[in-house]
Amino acid sequence: MAIAEELAALRERTLADIAAAGDLEALDAVRVAVLGKAGSLTGYLRSMGSVAPEERAFVGKAVNAARVEVEEALASAKATLEAAALAAAIDAGAVDVTLPGRAQQMGTRHLINGIVDEISDIFMGLGYKVVEGTEIETDYYNFTALNAPADHPSRSMQDTFYVRDLSGDAARVRGESDVLLRTQTSGVQVHTMEDWDLPIYMIAPGKVYRRDVADPSHLPQFHQVEGLVIDKGITFGDLKGTLDYMCKQLFGTERKTRFRAHYFPFTEPSAEVDVSCAVCHGEGCRMCKHTGWLEILGCGMVDPNVLSMSGIDAEVYSGFAFGMGVERIACLKYDVPDLRMLLEGDMRFLRQF
Repeated sequence: MAIAEELAALRERTLADIAAAGDLEALDAVRVAVLGKAGSLTGYLRSMGSVAPEERAFVGKAVNAARVEVEEALASAKATLEAAALAAAIDAGAVDVTLPGRAQQMGTRHLINGIVDEISDIFMGLGYKVVEGTEIETDYYNFTALNAPADHPSRSMQDTFYVRDLSGDAARVRGESDVLLRTQTSGVQVHTMEDWDLPIYMIAPGKVYRRDVADPSHLPQFHQVEGLVIDKGITFGDLKGTLDYMCKQLFGTERKTRFRAHYFPFTEPSAEVDVSCAVCHGEGCRMCKHTGWLEILGCGMVDPNVLSMSGIDAEVYSGFAFGMGVERIACLKYDVPDLRMLLEGDMRFLRQF
């Protein structure tokens, strides 16, 4: 009965190994070693042919009994280990409800978008409409229709981004394509004068592009808000009253405005508008270069040539136009010293607004 003793020893050893298995991987290794194709208990079943005929029934019964006992022990141990693994996973992922909650940072609109919205709200309150246009424009709408002379420096490749014209039109400006990234949103005003019925009260916010190197006061891409009014009997007084109201709404009712004569191709007379410095209240400081004033925008009465090119009778209608850089407005309003800070994505800076 040497085989019976071997089976008894194998059974005891296997049950001990099952009980000692600390995880499912170790338990499976025991199963393979005993019940696998090359397992020790499986070997007894495959060697039944070499067992004496009179012993086969006894040996077969003993082997099957050992296999059943081992399988039951494996199943029981597997269930125990799976339950322990699940409990450990639950404990590891448990949430301590007594800990204080983590406050989520609330997102807001970017400072530039906020300024655009604020300006838009001011003018919509006056009955203006907000009009958007394409950022790809033609030379005609960006320059010619705005009374800019053919030799104006802004029309050169050193100041304007020209793009490839795939329309098949052979027209060129000094050998260049007449399709460009708009340098101002004034082209939207021309489209509006051509397409809308009079009177016109509108503003045109949007991105513009110029060949500028980024520095504290210049960016190659920035935002503008330009406005246009065309109606009967419009005077320079209407322009002054409108922009003075806008400045007080935007910067505070205590702020003063002044108009200085200037030149723009599409307006006559033209002016630049200054607002009193918020830092020194007009007394003079480093922020305003000791003048007491900060320049914020350009404006003027629409040149009769611009009206005529858009099919408007300049003898009957008059109007005014103005344009401002949104980034400059943001810097003046919130004392930001460098335009590039608005684009760097530094959350420590952006969360102040």
